[in-house]
Amino acid sequence: MPNRSNRALSPATKLAQALRYLEAETGAIVPPIQPTATYARDGEYNERKSYIYRRDSNQTTEHAEAIIADLEGAKDALLFASGMSACTAVIEHLPAHAHVVVPEVMYHGVLDQFTTFAAKDRLEVSYYAPADLDDMASKLRKGETALVWTESPNNPNWDVTDIAAAAEIAHAAGAKLFTDCTGTPPCATRALDFGADISFHSATKYLNGHSDVTAGVLSVRDTGAYWDQIAHVRKMQGTVLNTFDAYLLVRGMRTLVLRYERATENALAVAHHLEGHPGVEAVMYPGLPSHPGHEIAKRQTGGAYGGMLSIIVKGSEQTAIDVARFCEVFYPATSLGGVESLIEHRKTVSGDGFPVHPCLLRLSIGIEDAGDLIADLDQALERAGAVVG
Repeated sequence: MPNRSNRALSPATKLAQALRYLEAETGAIVPPIQPTATYARDGEYNERKSYIYRRDSNQTTEHAEAIIADLEGAKDALLFASGMSACTAVIEHLPAHAHVVVPEVMYHGVLDQFTTFAAKDRLEVSYYAPADLDDMASKLRKGETALVWTESPNNPNWDVTDIAAAAEIAHAAGAKLFTDCTGTPPCATRALDFGADISFHSATKYLNGHSDVTAGVLSVRDTGAYWDQIAHVRKMQGTVLNTFDAYLLVRGMRTLVLRYERATENALAVAHHLEGHPGVEAVMYPGLPSHPGHEIAKRQTGGAYGGMLSIIVKGSEQTAIDVARFCEVFYPATSLGGVESLIEHRKTVSGDGFPVHPCLLRLSIGIEDAGDLIADLDQALERAGAVVG
C-alpha cells in the first residue's frame, strides 16, 4: 500500500510492521517461513531471482536483512548463524599479515579470535585502551593498517568510544572502521551515520530480544570487493542464518523499540539505586551523569542508553559470585538484551586470561518490574556479605 502522504515513517512503525509486510494474494500480515534448501531452475534452466541453494540465502533471511539495513541506514546487510561467525568472516576476509588495531578489552570471544590469528602469524594485531582515541591513533600505521575495531559501549566495562572521531582517525590512516554496537541497537545508535564502515550486532541480543535465537549481522555504508569477499566467506563456511531463526528474528524486531525503551528505563532506575550503595564499589553505566563517557553516549544514543551495566561488588571475588548465586529474580546466565534480566560473574565466564575486575558482575536489565529487580539485588548483596555494618 502506497504512503500517499509521503511522510517518512519512524523506525518504530517500520519495525512493528516488518517493513509493511502484506502478502498480496491472501492479505496475511505476518511474514512466512520459507524452509526450502534448494531451488529449481526455470524452463530455460536459468536461476530464479539468483536463488540456487540455502547456503547463499533465502527469502526469509533476506527479509530480516532488509529490515536491519533499513534500520541501520545501510546499503546492505548480511545475517550469520552467530555473532562470532559474523566477526570471524570479517577477520577471515583480511589479507595475510594485515595489520589491525583492536581494543585490549572487549567481548572475550572476538578478542580470543584476534589472539589466535596473531599467534598463527595470520594477522598483526595492535591493542589500544578502550575509548582512548589518542592511544588508538598511536597504534595506526598510515597506509598499512587495514581495519580498526571498536566497541561502543565496550563490553563489560561499558566505556564509550566516540564513533565519529574514531572514523576520522581510521580513515586518515586509510583503514576501515568496524563498530560493534550490540549494547545499543540501531534504534538507538546508527554507527554508519557516525562514519563507521561496518556496523555489527550480535542479533542474538536486543534485535531478537527473546533469548531463543543465535545470530549476527553486518551492515555497511558502501559495498564493493571487500563486501563480496565477506559474503563469499559466509557462503563457503555455510554460516548464513537459518530460516527459522530468521523468522524468529523478524518477529523479535517488531517489538524492539518497546523492549529497548523499557530496558533503558529499568537500567536507569537500577543504576541510580546502586550508585552509592553500601555494597557496591562502582557502577559502570553510560546513562549515569557520573560516567566519563556520558555526554558521548547521550549524543550517540539520543539518551537511549540501553539495559547493560556492570557493578564492582565490595568484598572478595567469592562475594561477587555469591551475589550472582543468591539472586532470585535475575537469572545467573550469560547473554544480554533479552526480556528477562540476567546477572553473571564475568571473570568466571571469560576466564583468567581476560582483563576483568574479579568482583565485576555484568547485568542485563530486562523488562520486568524495576522495583522487583532492585529488591532482588539488595537482598543478594546483603546475603552475600557485601553490605557490612
